[in-house]
Amino acid sequence: MCSGYVVEVGNDVIVFDHGFGAHHRLLELGIPPTRVTHFFCSHLHYDHMGDYPRLLLTRWDQGAGRIPELKVYGPPPIKAVTKALFEEGGAFWPDLVARTEHMCSVSIYHARGGAGERKKPSPEVTEMRPNDVVQGNGWSVRAAGVAHFGPQLVSYGFRLDSPEGSFVYSGDSGPCASMERLAKDCDVLVHMCHYLSGTELCPEFAESCMGHRELAALGEKAGVKNLVITHVTEQIDQPGVRERVVREMSELYTGNLIFGEDRMEIPVKGPAAAKLL
Repeated sequence: MCSGYVVEVGNDVIVFDHGFGAHHRLLELGIPPTRVTHFFCSHLHYDHMGDYPRLLLTRWDQGAGRIPELKVYGPPPIKAVTKALFEEGGAFWPDLVARTEHMCSVSIYHARGGAGERKKPSPEVTEMRPNDVVQGNGWSVRAAGVAHFGPQLVSYGFRLDSPEGSFVYSGDSGPCASMERLAKDCDVLVHMCHYLSGTELCPEFAESCMGHRELAALGEKAGVKNLVITHVTEQIDQPGVRERVVREMSELYTGNLIFGEDRMEIPVKGPAAAKLL
């Protein structure tokens, strides 16, 4: 599936990116969309926000007016994108008109616990700038501009800090000093690892995407405790090649190295061996 990550802190369920298929994985984890409180979008490539409409609409439909509006954060122009999806004249406007005006849908809304008139969704969308910080209940998230498809796209990495530990997500990024600063001494870094170093297609490719050796060097320089390889391509995701990547990265990076898989739960404090039975 495409990019999508979830962090639970207290009563908050925070989703970082929601590309096509990520919503399916969220449900497989047993997390209903009605539990999601915050959505952080790193950039507006479809593989990172294609399931954003599904998250918002399903959450709104099943929340039945009983939960707060979804809090949405991301780079510009995420406000314009949201308006183009959900406001009058937008892609889902006919659906929303039907679900809020036809009595079939209104009766379902009442059966699910809603009362009175059914209102359309109105997500709280905030366009972040580099170094902006969002304060939550016992956690904070800071944004940093990263190297990916500029100037056509604005792309961010995010760092979540809480008493339990620190989680950093690269979004998509090539090598850049801002990512090193964002990940400094973090507990977990989830980072794009798109290709085998030395096989980049052009200089711009290497600037916007991360090779495996460059990622290992970043993790070591930043003092990352647990480095999670994600956003791999079929070039890397082959038997034997995966192991080669881990071996070669381990020559440069001395922390815990994890090859990410769908639905994997990452321990903030690092891996521990299970009891031998």
